[in-house]
Amino acid sequence: MHIMEGFLPWYWCAFWFLCATPFVIWGIVSVRKTFREHPEQKIMVAVAGAFIFLLSSLKLPSVTGSSSHPTGTGFSTIYYGVGITTVLSSIVLVFQAILLAHGGLTTLGANIFSMGVAGPAMAFGVFVLMARLDLPRWACVFVAAALANLGTYVVTSFQLALAYPGENFISSFETFLGVFAVTQIPLAIVEGVLFVMFVDYLSQSRPDLLGPLAKLRSKKGAAREKEAESA
Repeated sequence: MHIMEGFLPWYWCAFWFLCATPFVIWGIVSVRKTFREHPEQKIMVAVAGAFIFLLSSLKLPSVTGSSSHPTGTGFSTIYYGVGITTVLSSIVLVFQAILLAHGGLTTLGANIFSMGVAGPAMAFGVFVLMARLDLPRWACVFVAAALANLGTYVVTSFQLALAYPGENFISSFETFLGVFAVTQIPLAIVEGVLFVMFVDYLSQSRPDLLGPLAKLRSKKGAAREKEAESA
């Protein structure tokens, strides 16, 4: 979800720029380190960035001052964590603000924080937990991709409620959540399914590109375990 140009008061724009900046710097350091130690990862980082650009450009009209869309950050979050995802999201958001009038330059800090930091952080934490619990790969991927989207939606609602609390911040926050949920929850589910399909395609055609997902249980692996238990 993007907050549109000029919708936030200047002091909130400055606040969210300050919040997002350390994560962008951390991400730049992470990108340089990854490319230096693993130059072969440049292609996959580019693919992750393409996912973010393509999916987050599919804008659907929402309430005044924002828009609903997939985020595409799930793939990058699973593969590279929060830092690199923040950098990729920042690049995408700058291009979209300049070329597509999608989001805005004044609200760039707020959008980077919600889409490139908060959403991926929630998704990465849950993904790591699910992986440690040895849950199936498809479940880990689906939840991480959907949560990266939903986390962005929750934080954007929080940002808007802070800027426009009305008579009560909690009621304003609940109002934004309720209005956005109509479009954002279905989009998050679709995004989760899309990434599950993509990872399944990689596992069959290019298993060498699975990266951290190669260690997770596949459908065939889970089926073999059930057969062993029944035997």
